[in-house]
Amino acid sequence: MIFGLDISTSITGFTVLDENGEVIINEAWDLRKYKNIFEKANIIKEKLFKVHYTAYMSPKAIFIEQSLQSFRSGFSSAKTLSTLSRFNGIISWMCFSEFGVEPEYLAATSARKKCGIIVPRGVKAKEVVIKYIVDNVPDVLIEYTKHGNPKPQCFDMADSWVIARAGWLDCQKREK
Repeated sequence: MIFGLDISTSITGFTVLDENGEVIINEAWDLRKYKNIFEKANIIKEKLFKVHYTAYMSPKAIFIEQSLQSFRSGFSSAKTLSTLSRFNGIISWMCFSEFGVEPEYLAATSARKKCGIIVPRGVKAKEVVIKYIVDNVPDVLIEYTKHGNPKPQCFDMADSWVIARAGWLDCQKREK
């Protein structure tokens, strides 16, 4: 099994793929109502424990979306990047501690490319990923608001699938 995580302090996406690359679990863990990163991390710890001991799932590999490494005009502040990196580190440690598997990190752009998702210049990547998922991955459930927009957690679920799928493809390549 391959685990893929799109870690965020607001909503974390989680996908489990079987040895054939098929979706077993694809969900999002909403952390927005929790006050600090330690409360949020505790919720993820409970979710990972539940996957491990209730569903009896242990990963062969864990892939995590690499946190942003640099500033881009109009995007995250230094404080946000620092918090996200800390949270990513905490969750990475939890994965290692819970499953005994050292997580590997994939940049979102390279993961999308490995999955065959091409984002044209000037188009938001999240929109392209959602469209790809809707068109090609029926096991990832995309829900919509009453206004016809994807619900916020769907972006994280889709991104975690991309990370898991790219990781699965990497594992396939290594086994050959």
